[in-house]
Amino acid sequence: MNTTSSTTSQATRWRLVLGKKVENELGNCGLGGQVALDSDQANLDAALEQIYGSDEQQSSGNRSSNNNRFSNQRSAGLGSSAPHLAKWLGDIRSYFDQEVVAIIQKDAIERKGLRQLLFEPETLAQVTPNIELVGTLMSLKNMVPDRAKDAAREIVRTVVEDIMRRMRSGIEQAVRGAINRSRHSPFRSLPNLDWKRTIQRNLKNYNREMKVVIPESFHFFARQNRRKEWNIILCMDQSGSMADSVVYGGVCGAIFSSIPALSTHVVVFDTEVVDLTPQCHDPVDLLFGIQLGGGTDINRAVKYCEGLVTQPRKTIFVLITDLYEGGNQSELVTRMERLSSSGVKSICLLALADSGSPSYDENLAKKFANVGVPSFACTPKMLPTMLEGVLKGQDLFRLAQTCGTKKNQKT
Repeated sequence: MNTTSSTTSQATRWRLVLGKKVENELGNCGLGGQVALDSDQANLDAALEQIYGSDEQQSSGNRSSNNNRFSNQRSAGLGSSAPHLAKWLGDIRSYFDQEVVAIIQKDAIERKGLRQLLFEPETLAQVTPNIELVGTLMSLKNMVPDRAKDAAREIVRTVVEDIMRRMRSGIEQAVRGAINRSRHSPFRSLPNLDWKRTIQRNLKNYNREMKVVIPESFHFFARQNRRKEWNIILCMDQSGSMADSVVYGGVCGAIFSSIPALSTHVVVFDTEVVDLTPQCHDPVDLLFGIQLGGGTDINRAVKYCEGLVTQPRKTIFVLITDLYEGGNQSELVTRMERLSSSGVKSICLLALADSGSPSYDENLAKKFANVGVPSFACTPKMLPTMLEGVLKGQDLFRLAQTCGTKKNQKT
């Protein structure tokens, strides 16, 4: 049977997906027998074989996917050489786009022996920074040797700066839109000019010939008030399942703390409670102050945060947790009810991440809803909308419908 170029291409793709051991079997499928890989394809195959190759004792290669991922039938074969691993990371980066590299890289990191290799500076210099890798480094931070700490921090800083670049403008605009835009001042300054109100009040002076509005009066926003107008308490569950949310939350805490109108507290917890507010000026320091893993005592954390409330009606309490409580659940619900009744605007973010619907304790979320605290997952993109709505006094449950991917309504 003659093999056309199209069947050869198809056979090559199957060969790369399934691995070396299926070469002979491809002929039985009518795909032209053995496949000869060119040099680039051979290099690609070798790079994949390091992670997804089968053991000699196992049946022929299984790189078949689950959710478009290759299965992990054996431990990675990269040995103990950090330079070898660095070269491998460079190879896969040359063959795949960033999203696929992140998946393969994550599979490699999770395999026995490779985490230690990531603590070599030459290896860390080759990895593709992403939020999952930051979570891994945070969870293993106490194991990072001194020689690799600078490289690890640089990876975290790269991801943090990317998140801040995407989120800072939206959050700052949300705060200004909710706070500063509600007050006006006779102080005349172009940056404080209220264009919308000035135009609206002077529409009667529109000159049709010149096609311009000739204003008789100008209106200005109030100057930036140095007084802290709102208190934001960000309370984050640092259990391992909340890694992405903690990274986004930590960066948001740093952004909040840089806004003059906001007084910001950042608190993290497992079975212990740690106040990281002094580290807010540097989000990398803040994230390295977080220890992922451990148990969960939400009640203890909320008790601590209650002590940070001085003006309930000017306080926003954001609890980031999946609600799997290991402490006193009934006392926790009582505390949340007390905060809500006092005027504190309290919400529970089941996740602050780009990923899909979170796993969470639905029963506890319903109890929160019954005491006036909505629970929902929020993407970082929707966070400014949520924040502005809270500052403007919008209904929290409607905000959950607008901003959330999973929410609990009043029952």
